[in-house]
Amino acid sequence: MKDIIIASNNKGKINDFKAIFPKANVIGISEIAPDFDVEETGETFEENAILKAETASKTLNKIVIADDSGLSVKALNGEPGIYSARYAGESKNDQDNINKLLANLEGVNERDAEFVCAIAVSEPGKETLTYIGKVHGEIINDQRGENGFGYDPIFFVPSLDRTMAELTAAEKSSISHRGNAIKLMNEDIGERFQ
Repeated sequence: MKDIIIASNNKGKINDFKAIFPKANVIGISEIAPDFDVEETGETFEENAILKAETASKTLNKIVIADDSGLSVKALNGEPGIYSARYAGESKNDQDNINKLLANLEGVNERDAEFVCAIAVSEPGKETLTYIGKVHGEIINDQRGENGFGYDPIFFVPSLDRTMAELTAAEKSSISHRGNAIKLMNEDIGERFQ
């Protein structure tokens, strides 16, 4: 079984990667480098993903995948964007983030949004590769579903008539921003992870 190291401490993201790579041994970086942390100083999802992947790869001297992702709401000029996880503060509380987003959208009818994911693959001595995936939807006021994490309970996917939190892990990985970025990565360099 191939080891895939993910430069993230976010259990939700790690679980998403496990669903995407069911035949691999997906390892969150905290399992091998408990104190690993990177300040996300980039101005885009892609810049932050590269920063995390390259730092982790240099630290471990191994191939590492990093992801930076979040929610972009059209009516809010792309907010919360790269600040999605800490939209309501440094505590990174999912419910607080949802509450702030819904408060900012109060009275707004235009609810188009997209989840965006930038994947960076860094390997010692090689150029870092990046892949961008998106999934389009809309923000609803009522939270639905028990699965997923983050904004999933209020991110409604019209083509499925369900929120991301109402999807199984396999359904989510087949249509999600992270799943779409991984598909692009697999088309390009998938043999590295077989």
